[in-house]
Amino acid sequence: MRYLPLTDEDRALMLHRVGVREIDELFADVPVDKRLRELPDLPRRKTEFEVERLLSSMAGRNLPAGSAPFFVGCGAYKHHIPASVDHLIQRSEFLTSYTPYQPEIAQGTLQYLFEFQTQVARLTGMDVANASMYDGSTAAAEAVLMAHRLTRRGRAVLSGNLHPHYRATIETVSALSDHAVVLFAPKPDGREDILASIDKDTSCVVVQTPDVFGHLHDLKPIAEKAHAVGALLVAVVTEAVSFGAVASPGEMDADIVAAEGQSIGNALSFGGPYVGLLATRQKFVRQMPGRLAGETLDAEGRRSFVLTLSTREQHIRREKATSNICTNSGLCALAFTIHMTLLGETGLRRLARVNHANAVKLAGALAAIRGVQVVNETFFNEFAIRVPGRADSIIERLAEKGVLAGVPYSRLDPNAGLDDFIIVASTEVNTGDDRATYVRALQEVLR
Repeated sequence: MRYLPLTDEDRALMLHRVGVREIDELFADVPVDKRLRELPDLPRRKTEFEVERLLSSMAGRNLPAGSAPFFVGCGAYKHHIPASVDHLIQRSEFLTSYTPYQPEIAQGTLQYLFEFQTQVARLTGMDVANASMYDGSTAAAEAVLMAHRLTRRGRAVLSGNLHPHYRATIETVSALSDHAVVLFAPKPDGREDILASIDKDTSCVVVQTPDVFGHLHDLKPIAEKAHAVGALLVAVVTEAVSFGAVASPGEMDADIVAAEGQSIGNALSFGGPYVGLLATRQKFVRQMPGRLAGETLDAEGRRSFVLTLSTREQHIRREKATSNICTNSGLCALAFTIHMTLLGETGLRRLARVNHANAVKLAGALAAIRGVQVVNETFFNEFAIRVPGRADSIIERLAEKGVLAGVPYSRLDPNAGLDDFIIVASTEVNTGDDRATYVRALQEVLR
């Protein structure tokens, strides 16, 4: 018998109290075309073992990342994660002290958050980093809101080569807060003139490097123009391993850095959970969202750790909060910190060099295929190719041949009219045999 604790009269009273006539009005912020008009075509009931069997059968139709040559990227990258990372994060002293609501009894958690912040600040070239966020896209949206507060303006200019999912997240947050967003069209060749749109009404310019097509950008000219009119530069990075080879956003005069930390310590995990990185200049720290772990001495003179800055709703009054982030992806941040500690600076630089070298080899091999064009002049471990025909169809046919060959740009942005572009990533896990298999399969598909 189904457990239905509320009667129709109960529901009617609840709707009356909140001031709506029907339940659908509670979902007014969900676009109409995204709502289900009828129940999904699913069985109304099945036993537990029947559900397990059905879902296992559905999962068996997938081609897992670990069972095939894998060249997918676009913000989620397959890297080797040492077994020691997973072993350490599952130790009970880490796993059970997830969020320190009582920080004085969670010194270990506060210490690794402090170490995490130090690592992120050094990687990004910034003065200070917070104790992590949900993921890269929400970190980017929080960075835009932070820029609005700092400049007292409400207009963000977004590069066309910002990852479409990051762009959509910023648009969603901006729409709910009545802020304006200026969008540029995507440029697969990496050439866009964003400077002309930066004016005295601009709060921030959001630019990704390497961008969604893999192009590297010198952010200094953009930072110079933004600063000349009192605006801020928000740099977005989706591939954290690139910090080991590419000039940091701080070196290029960025004001705020929003990044995805999944590449370090965190497996693909079917899309999450991931860990958002956010760093900024010291002078902006009071408007930084989330929280900040700091180092001090206790009453007996011993080194200890505290929450130095807590600006989220759980700690202060809502109207004074700079964020409503209610978790800091603590376990993912710990995985990041452990892996980064194992690598060290030398290891990260070596890892970055291997990534770049593998991508260069793959780009050269694909460019030699008739009808395939590599559009990048610069890239780290990800680049875009133009293919004869629909990229999504080609990707599906390559998957049938056992190769996960990349991401069709049309899957990220269906309305951009860029149906013949594939974004390809090659990391340290790709071997010469993987590359040869990819090239051979693509040649067969294009015949």
